[in-house]
Formats: sequence, structure tokens, C-alpha cells
Amino acid sequence: MYHNRPHVEDIRAMKRRGEKLSMLFVTTPEEAAAAAAAGIHMLSIEGRFFDAEMREAAGDCFVQVGLPYGGWGRFEGRPIATAEDYLRAAFHYAGIGGDAYYCAASYDIQKVLCDNHLPVVGHIGLIPSYITWTGWRAVGKTADEAEALWRHTQKLEEIGVFGAELEVVPDRVAKFLTENSSLIMLGMGAGKFADAQYLFTEDVCGYGKNHKPRHGKTYRNFAPELERLQKERIAAFEEYRADVQSGGYPQAEHTVPIQDDEFQSFLKRVEA
Repeated sequence: MYHNRPHVEDIRAMKRRGEKLSMLFVTTPEEAAAAAAAGIHMLSIEGRFFDAEMREAAGDCFVQVGLPYGGWGRFEGRPIATAEDYLRAAFHYAGIGGDAYYCAASYDIQKVLCDNHLPVVGHIGLIPSYITWTGWRAVGKTADEAEALWRHTQKLEEIGVFGAELEVVPDRVAKFLTENSSLIMLGMGAGKFADAQYLFTEDVCGYGKNHKPRHGKTYRNFAPELERLQKERIAAFEEYRADVQSGGYPQAEHTVPIQDDEFQSFLKRVEA
């Protein structure tokens, strides 16, 4: 196991010192390994992608595991809805090596996780799993909404939540929330004052299929290369199929031989 991996207290100490954290959403061991090699502080990995291989690839990165919710709200083949379901899932991922657990469920469920000494990451602002109540827009641009975000922040802090994804919130509101709360604020489109800046790998590397958010920034454009590789993959598969149909594959070098005398002995035994 990695000895330099930060703990919750290390992340909190970075907030106290005013150090800025980098955070990425990753879905493959290759992405996780690249993030670890680049020195990224924190990774967000949905539970459906998190296993021992992903933990190993993540190296010294602090890993936030997303507990099942919304469109993939199942754990071990069962729907996940109750506090017991969330708790079972969280302890499962803890056993693999998760460092914190994203949960956008009710306060009651979040509190059960916190009461069991699990580092919980909540969500403030634009919350995708609750999108039907807000639509896809910035949250907190009115005094009423900004106050509601502050009350939500206070409630999360009260029940023992460790941090929160702070998504698409006005920068001055984000600054107030970050500076007046012990929560580690993981900013996505929340301006420069959040404790961490959180982006999706698909945006950073330019191969996203989904709509790129305003706060997204592309540092490398992988899309043309990935398109080229896909065309080459298809061409290779086509050549393989044709080879099979024409008898060009397999050839002698792909085949396991047997000595003539051994084969003849075999035939005599089975044909007797």
C-alpha cells in the first residue's frame, strides 16, 4: 500500500494553509495512473468503476468513491436506497481502499455514514441527481438561493460531512462558503476561491462525448488520435475476419503440433 497517500486530516491541513487542490474524475486505470504520475491530489471514481486495480493505479491520490445513486443506483445487483444500503456500499469500497465517499442522499443517510466515522462528501449547488428541481443552470445567483446554499452548507457541517462538491455556484458565493466553513469545497465551475478545482478527464483531454461545461478546460485534444485509433482498430478487425474466412488464419506458427507417432498411437487407442 502507498505510504504517502494523504488522509482526511492532510486534506484539511491543506485547506488551513490555503493550498489549492487539484481533482479529476476518472473512469479507467489508465486515467487514474496518469493522474497519480502527474501528482493530482484527489480523484473522483464512481463505485461502478472502483476496484482493486483502480486503487492500485491511483497510487498516492486521495480517492473519493461515488456511492451508487441515480441512473446506476444499484449495489451488488440490488437497488440502493436505505441508509443501510449506503452504509454497506461505503464499507465495501472502504475495504478496497477508498478514502472518502460521495453521497448526495438525504441528511439522514449522510449522517448515518458520518456516525460510522466514514468521510462523507456531499454536494452543494447544481446537483445532477436532483436536476429535476433546478434544471441545468447555475444555482445561487439570487439572495434567496445563495442563503439556501449557506444553510445547506451549515447542515452538512453539523452532521459531520467532510467535504462537498460545489458545482456551478457564483464565485463570490463560493468564496463565502469556502472561507466560512470547515468543509473541503471541491469546486466545479465555482470560481478560483474553492479549496479544490475539479474537472472531468474527458474535458481535460478533449475526448468527451457529452456537452462540455463552461468551466471545462481542454489541455490536450485526444479526439483526433482516438478517432484514428478506432479506424485502425476496425481495419484490423476486418482483416482478421477476412483471414478467418479465407483460411489465412491460423497458420502453422499459431498451431500446437503433435508428433506423428504420438498421434498414430492416439488414433489406434480410440479406434480400437
